Amino acid sequence: RAACPVAVAPQRVAAAQMLLTRAACDVLICDDGLQHYALARDVEIAVVDGARQFGNGWRLPAGPLRESIARLSTVDFVVMHGAAGAVEFAMQLELGNVYNLHATSKMCELVAFRGDAVHAVAGIGHPERFFRQLRAAGLQLIEHPFPDHYAYTARDLKFDDERPVLMTEKDAVKCRRFATTHYWAVSAHARVDERLATLVIEKLKKVSGNG
Repeated sequence: RAACPVAVAPQRVAAAQMLLTRAACDVLICDDGLQHYALARDVEIAVVDGARQFGNGWRLPAGPLRESIARLSTVDFVVMHGAAGAVEFAMQLELGNVYNLHATSKMCELVAFRGDAVHAVAGIGHPERFFRQLRAAGLQLIEHPFPDHYAYTARDLKFDDERPVLMTEKDAVKCRRFATTHYWAVSAHARVDERLATLVIEKLKKVSGNG
């Protein structure tokens, strides 16, 4: 989906070095990278869940935060998933078409699943958001929330019926190897305030000496 070279590694510096060596990248974007301080950075963007906010205000494992709330005052930009404040940038996650995991060329609109109940699977940070969006599209759900980053096995998704199983693309990557014809992935697209891209590019130009 990113249409660019992607590297995965527990050590973010190693991933960055590999990309710089093999892919001739001039801009590196690190997902969930704020707390990896060994990795140098020119721009920092913090994303906040507008619905859940900061939970109990504690960092992992006592709470949901990876950084303290005070960290928001030191980043360059704050993106709010939901309604944004005066100094924040709004982001909305919109669901798109649905494609079959067993035959990825087979695609349809989400409304095609209206009618009988479907199994909804989500192993993300906030499964209820995905379920809520499916319900808003008119689907009847049998909900199956899993922990974030869950490592699925075929047994986890055996529900003893032939109802369609709809899941996020994040989950689909882990389930494709044992997918059957009734497993479907729901595509999603992030819509971010257009001002953010302009400001990020301007800052990158300045740090590179081209601004």
